[in-house]
Amino acid sequence: MSSPSLELVCPHCETINRVPAARLNDGAQCGKCGQSVLPASPVVLTARNFERFITRNQLPVLVDFWAPWCGPCKMFAPVFAQMAGTYASRVRFAKVDTEADPSLGARYNIRSIPTLALFSQGRELDRVSGALPPAQLQAWLARHGL
Repeated sequence: MSSPSLELVCPHCETINRVPAARLNDGAQCGKCGQSVLPASPVVLTARNFERFITRNQLPVLVDFWAPWCGPCKMFAPVFAQMAGTYASRVRFAKVDTEADPSLGARYNIRSIPTLALFSQGRELDRVSGALPPAQLQAWLARHGL
């Protein structure tokens, strides 16, 4: 019997890929562009690819809403990048530059940055504001079963 598959959006070409759940840690590559479907770094989202990425991934998506002028955002970026690698097969990590794409910040009522929003198949499950230390981010994700 084969293991169930998950649909995952390629962060490079936006193709939907079916990846067997049992093989999420095996370096799945996109069937169209051949690049990694689950990179160990955050995916940059824009107004153009945001909707598809958060609604079509069957893994949860954690979005960091940030801005380049934000000091706490800059301090938090390495923590977020490190966690993206640690959780690559369990959570998709993504970043939205609210300065470059203010419509996304407005759409999700982002009032302070950094703000992390956790989505599951397009629906926002929870959010937290502030630059979290690694242990606190891990605890927050654990509260969501991740």
